[in-house]
Order: sequence, then C-alpha cells, then structure tokens
Amino acid sequence: MPLITARESYNGFDQKVLRLGLEPLLGEIEHAVAGFQLLIEEVRHANGTKSIRETIDGRFESIGGWTKVVVGGVDWTKVDDADRSIGVEVQVSGRSDLLAVDVLHLHEQLSGGLLDAGVIVVPDDTLSRFLTDRTPNLRTAIKHVENRARDMPVQIIAFRHDGVGDAIPKARTNLGGSPAK
Repeated sequence: MPLITARESYNGFDQKVLRLGLEPLLGEIEHAVAGFQLLIEEVRHANGTKSIRETIDGRFESIGGWTKVVVGGVDWTKVDDADRSIGVEVQVSGRSDLLAVDVLHLHEQLSGGLLDAGVIVVPDDTLSRFLTDRTPNLRTAIKHVENRARDMPVQIIAFRHDGVGDAIPKARTNLGGSPAK
C-alpha cells in the first residue's frame, strides 16, 4: 500500500478537524490514497500518472458519499450527517502549475463557508521523480499553499509508492496525425 510520508497542516487544520469531529472523513481520505498497491519502476520519469489518479478516484467512489466535480471546483467533497464538510484536491496526473488552481478552488470554498477544511493530495518528492515530467510534488504544494492559502485550514498529504515493479504505462497525448505535407 502507498505510504503517507508527510502531512503538512496550515492555519489550525488539525485542531479544526478534532474540534468538528472530521477525523472519520480524514480517515476516508487517507484510505483512498493509501489503500491499494502502487508498484513503479524506479527510473526517472518512467511511470505514467493517469492510472494512479483513476485508482484514487475509484477509491473515493467506492467509499461512498463523496461528490466529484469534474471541472471548475474542488475534486472531491463530503458533508457528514452533522453538516460538516471537507474538500479534497487530488493532484497526481496534472502539471505542477495546476496546483495553483487547486489551491484557488479550496480557498474559494473555504472562505465562502462551503467547506470546513481542505486537503491537497500529491506524490511526495521521491515518488514524483519517477512519474511523468512536471508531476506535482510535496515541495511544490507547500509553495503554493504558503503563497496563496496559508490563512486557510488546509492539509497537504504526500504519498509514496510501496514497492518496485514494472513501469506504469503513460497515457498517450497529442494523438493527431502527421503534419500535412
């Protein structure tokens, strides 16, 4: 199972989670991120990220109660029976600069009172070296949160693979044909 290697909390995140009783939702997030086998080839940029993201998304779906926004909002949100809420931005398969957009989404929802706390999930700095070029990592997530949302109750969760295996296939992009002659 992937290892959660870091948790960086900002602006009272830990205290707010305890005070509001959000520990079960935080546990579900950690289970979605770390409850499967993740083997990679430990070669720089050798592994694709799309299937990792799809696996994490599938785990949120299987837990139940999580709402997914495909475009323009926080990736996953859940409201418990007491109307307490948490939002999750999973940034595994995009470019690292998309973390700025994720932080903006969380900031808007938190400052608007739609969420009580927010979580950003990224590969840790070790794992990101073995994934597609420009994959986000813990270092980049910290930079974006400290620049744009350090005043919000946010936690960054970083994870690492749990073993060595074959390379994860990369998604094919730019599928257009050869240039016209």
